[in-house]
Amino acid sequence: MKLTTKIIIGLIAGAIVGIILNLSAPDLFSTLDTYLFNPLGTIFINLISMLVVPIVLFSIILGVTGLGEPKNLGRIGIKTVVYFLSTTALAIIIGIGLALIFKPGLIGEFNTADAEYSTEEAPPVSDTLINIIPSNPFEALTSGNMLQIIVFAVLVGFALTRLGEKTKGIISLIEQGNEVMMYLVGLAMKVAPYGTFGLIASAIGSQGFSAMKAMGVYMIVVLGALFVHAFVTYGSSVYFLGGMNPIKFFKGFSPAMGVGFSTSSSNATLPLSMETAQKKLGVPEPISSFVQPLGATINMDGTAIMQGVATIFIAQVYGSDLSLTQLMTVVLTAVLASIGTAGVPGVGLIMLAMVLQSVDLPVEGIALIIGIDRLLDMVRTSVNITGDAACAVVVANTEEKRLQKKA
Repeated sequence: MKLTTKIIIGLIAGAIVGIILNLSAPDLFSTLDTYLFNPLGTIFINLISMLVVPIVLFSIILGVTGLGEPKNLGRIGIKTVVYFLSTTALAIIIGIGLALIFKPGLIGEFNTADAEYSTEEAPPVSDTLINIIPSNPFEALTSGNMLQIIVFAVLVGFALTRLGEKTKGIISLIEQGNEVMMYLVGLAMKVAPYGTFGLIASAIGSQGFSAMKAMGVYMIVVLGALFVHAFVTYGSSVYFLGGMNPIKFFKGFSPAMGVGFSTSSSNATLPLSMETAQKKLGVPEPISSFVQPLGATINMDGTAIMQGVATIFIAQVYGSDLSLTQLMTVVLTAVLASIGTAGVPGVGLIMLAMVLQSVDLPVEGIALIIGIDRLLDMVRTSVNITGDAACAVVVANTEEKRLQKKA
């Protein structure tokens, strides 16, 4: 049986078990969650998370050295960032548009009196840009600061490229280290179906139908926007800019999407995302090694959609009409926040707090949606990593065309 099939079975089985236990035996669910579901999920996430930092370091160094001339790195970097920022802006516009059409905040009764929510303040974009240069690269590696790790790896790769023959031994060592990490990814993925089962059973069993029913319209709008963005935006870009059949793209990338759904973490899914893009989608390793780790850090289209829908939803619940200028402010703030809050825990809700504050909406409104955010976060993560892979396909195709033209 293929890994994709096993993961899908794990997803479905976990959802069924979670719903049944939530409805019929909540006490039994609590016990099983403590001693079975949660440990299964935690072991799987820890196995994958253990490999993320060395894989990002090795793969980006190899990616930069594989790109050759520094001008290639600059050209590919610009293409990547433009793609990510453009699709993020499109994502939040789709979210806002569907929320204005279906008006989820005007359907049903919502108790705003007891809504309480507090959030740590997200760093401003300027601070993030200043702090991307690590003062201590080893500290960045141990703390898992992805932006700093990426910058350090790019600089090391650049130095190895410029030094050429002098550093062949180091490049060979890094290649061997990367092979070891990819072998360990293969071992970790044998646990994926069981980890997926535990994570889904825990998430759905703890939420149940009550939270989903109360927020049904909001959930449907967010999920609708996510599917539209994934299949229309990414499908179109893969077809027109990447020269690939969208069906082949989504079918090939489905194993990574399944793991992203269960882990709710772009970083935790990164090893499998890169391996899938390279082996199933034919993305050259240097491009995949540069684009996808960067995307896992700054590309948050799924989160941007949630922010768009949630902002309109909260505005409708509190009876506030947002002007066109305020809507444009929401789009701009969300796009900038996708970079400014990279690496911050609970990034989705922190970014939403920033967006709400930018248009004078009460941050407490986040309490209305926080109950089901865990479930929606699963789908958002799948969309985010799909966007990273779509960008890698697009960049790879444009680079291939450039080389053909040059030849």
